[in-house]
Amino acid sequence: PAMLVTQPVRSGQRIYASGDLVILAQVSAGAEIMAEGNIHVYNTLRGRALAGVQGDTAARLFCLDLQAELVSVAGVYKTSEDLKDTISRKRVQVFLQEQALIIAELG
Repeated sequence: PAMLVTQPVRSGQRIYASGDLVILAQVSAGAEIMAEGNIHVYNTLRGRALAGVQGDTAARLFCLDLQAELVSVAGVYKTSEDLKDTISRKRVQVFLQEQALIIAELG
């Protein structure tokens, strides 16, 4: 089952979902969201987001405005320094492909 969060995730907050995680509000810098499945953020993502935390390499992360400090899928991660300016502040999906973390812009 998916966990739905409708309130903003504030700095210092940690949210863990045993399935998919759907967030309808912004995730602030300093916040951490984790899910064993997929993560969907239908707003700005500024904190840390970890999808597939139990090793699900098929997990994906989707967000409408990527400004994250860190993104991870199944333990493979990129920090804000690794994120390209061309992808920053765009609608993206993050997924694993041949052990590499791919960040692709959504249509």
